[in-house]
Amino acid sequence: MKNNKSMKKFLILTSMALVLCAMLAIAGCVSNSAPATEVPSATGKAAMLAVKDGFGRDVTVPVPLERVVCSGSGGLRYLVYLQAQDLAVGVDDIEKKEQAIEGRPYALAWGSQFKALPLIGEYRGKDDPEKIIAISPEAVFKTGSTGTAYATSAADADKLQEKTGIPVVAFPYGSLRNDAEKAEMYAGLRVMGKALGKEDRAEEIIAYVEATMKDLESRTAGIAAADQKTAYVGGVSSAGAHGTISTEPAYPPFLWVNAKNVAAGMGTAHADIAKEALVEWDPEFIFVDVGTLQLDNQGAVGELKSDPALRGLSAVKEGRVYGVLPYNFYNVNYESVLADAYFVGKILYPDRFTDIDPAQKADEIYTFFVGKPVFSQMNSQYGGFGFSQIPV
Repeated sequence: MKNNKSMKKFLILTSMALVLCAMLAIAGCVSNSAPATEVPSATGKAAMLAVKDGFGRDVTVPVPLERVVCSGSGGLRYLVYLQAQDLAVGVDDIEKKEQAIEGRPYALAWGSQFKALPLIGEYRGKDDPEKIIAISPEAVFKTGSTGTAYATSAADADKLQEKTGIPVVAFPYGSLRNDAEKAEMYAGLRVMGKALGKEDRAEEIIAYVEATMKDLESRTAGIAAADQKTAYVGGVSSAGAHGTISTEPAYPPFLWVNAKNVAAGMGTAHADIAKEALVEWDPEFIFVDVGTLQLDNQGAVGELKSDPALRGLSAVKEGRVYGVLPYNFYNVNYESVLADAYFVGKILYPDRFTDIDPAQKADEIYTFFVGKPVFSQMNSQYGGFGFSQIPV
């Protein structure tokens, strides 16, 4: 009997030992296979991402970003392009203004959402660090156009980051006027896309722009120099509305459809020409940026109707004056640049654009960039003068 009890006790102890060993073995396996726990950052996020911004600054942002603000002209537009507008938790004052005429497609598409957000400062990058801190974004995207009074810099970004303690990712905004500024645009989209986890969308945008420019150029390729139409664009918006003499010597739509810009050779940025020069050039076609309608007497439109010298232009006398949508409205609205190009091509070389309805094409482009077809909404604010012949 005693031996049976001893044997029973031995078996129980042996079983307990085997179970304990098995549990230790399992624990060891789990411990060896499970990933190490990441130490939360100051933002409460487990992971951090190192980003080199457009000025070569090394910035670390939490992953994933869920609360951001955009400072400077164009930053919020890029956020919309990247389909991340819902991450915005504050805006500058231009986004909260009620404007009779709105030339920003992204604001037409998402303006009511943005107007409801808290203020981070004045437009053109005049930030209020205290307001930004109060909103507690996880990152600030800061941008502006190189060579303008509204540009930003590494020093500006460092200063804002030091004042707020919030990561600031900065980059030049760019344009499509030349290769250098196009490279800035693409780099800015890629930097922002990486920080947001939207790299694929950034590449999609860049590929779309490249494919669109290629389509425009291929449609008008091979037109002999003697057959290329001469054209002028007036009333070009630049930090506000302007009259007839306001132009863009490197107007991208003219470049892409092989039109001869009579103002070419005056640089690449916005320029005011002498009225006498326009009279001497006497272009075959005149395009008017309908943003000019915000001025008294309809700006350039009124000038072409009433100024004796301008009334003598061939394009005015023969009814070849057409409206294009403004694209310089709180920096470049790239979707409007591309849409304008199809309308310009259709007017100058109709046989090369027989398959294009400019208004439908515009809505296709707007939907790709800002998520909504806003052509009619935008054009209605300019009296329907966009993409139409202007009676002068």
